[in-house]
Amino acid sequence: MSRPLKVVALSGGTWRPSRTLVLTQALLAELGEQLPIESKLIELGDIARPLGAALARQELSAEIEAELQAIESADLLIVAAPVYRGSYPGLLKHLFDLIDLNALINTPVILAATGGSERHALVLDHQLRPLFSFFQALTLPIGVYATEADFSNYQITSEPLKARIRLAAERAAPLFGVHPKNLLKIA
Repeated sequence: MSRPLKVVALSGGTWRPSRTLVLTQALLAELGEQLPIESKLIELGDIARPLGAALARQELSAEIEAELQAIESADLLIVAAPVYRGSYPGLLKHLFDLIDLNALINTPVILAATGGSERHALVLDHQLRPLFSFFQALTLPIGVYATEADFSNYQITSEPLKARIRLAAERAAPLFGVHPKNLLKIA
């Protein structure tokens, strides 16, 4: 690989502190252990108000336009969302409503979500995966879901969650010609 991969990680929460942000950062860090990356972290909360006020992409500020262009030009996306009332936030959907229809074709995406309990774990497959299927992106079959019980003081304390994060990064690496040894079969 002649250049580092452009990895854009989008934390889809709007509040701080944020378990979704912690999970996003952990995925980004683990991916950096597996692959040579150049990373960019986008926090939805940082752009929420001006993003929500725009009805069309032409109404966006140059700063937010640059964030959308970063998403569109990524070699790999990490998209993490908090679960609220059974789905990801509407503002996260609004952001993707402004993404070019063809920009994410064949772009690998690691999906992640956080929620209050295990009851919302299917948000990965029933909400996020269809969104990226529409864009013809390549969602990794391994998603990462975390509950409040996986954290203590906004730090990941769950060993199974840490293993799942490693597994997601290991499954992404072969897409870019890196083949980790001793792949985990399950986490």
